[in-house]
Amino acid sequence: KQWYQRRVAITAGIDKVFGIRLGAFIFGLVITIGQIIFAIGGYIGSKYVMYAGRFIFGLGGENLAVAGNTYIVYWFSGREINTVFGIQLACSRIGSTVGMVTLGPFYKAIYPYFKDKPDGKHHVMGTLLLFGAVLCILSLLCSVLLGFLDKRASRILRKESAGTGETIKLSDVKNFPVSAWLIFMICVTYYVAIFPFISLGKLFFEEKFDLTPSEASICNSLVYFIGAGASPIAGIILDKTGRNIMWCK
Repeated sequence: KQWYQRRVAITAGIDKVFGIRLGAFIFGLVITIGQIIFAIGGYIGSKYVMYAGRFIFGLGGENLAVAGNTYIVYWFSGREINTVFGIQLACSRIGSTVGMVTLGPFYKAIYPYFKDKPDGKHHVMGTLLLFGAVLCILSLLCSVLLGFLDKRASRILRKESAGTGETIKLSDVKNFPVSAWLIFMICVTYYVAIFPFISLGKLFFEEKFDLTPSEASICNSLVYFIGAGASPIAGIILDKTGRNIMWCK
């Protein structure tokens, strides 16, 4: 999924074609379709269908985040934007934490209803993933509501629709300043160090420290849990003090 999400640099420009409102809806729809296909693959026990679902999901994942960031930059500015970004990141981390902690208990809760079927474990997995698809549908509905509110506010305030404000071309990469490349490196090194471990962390805690699956899930989700609480606080501090780059040291 992470590899496909790197296509954000190419596909995020869809807002220049469809507008940010329709673009956000399209990205949300792509994610929903990908999750449904992923769930179907889990239900029938086909890893190739699951691969296809994750591929499609990844095409919309980070691009939807870019659309959300565009809304934030459009409607917030100055000494409040970091706080809003912090709240947005906190909501994302809360969702990740809840997913890590609750999926195991949910699996155990519904397993008795499928255990007597030949492919019971696959059906349980598919059912859990379909629940994730329901959440994706809720996210899609939120993008529709956000688009409606943005259109209404733009009409009342007589503002243009949210957008990037300029056309970005791949050839612009050679003009990026050194500070931009350093920020990119911070993001890359963070992702490389943290997310591969999180993907295997639950099994690591179980085997290395003999934790139960529930305890291992809690330990594995701590980085997200801490991020959820610290992000809004960091955003407020940045808005109050400025000098964003200094706080990265």
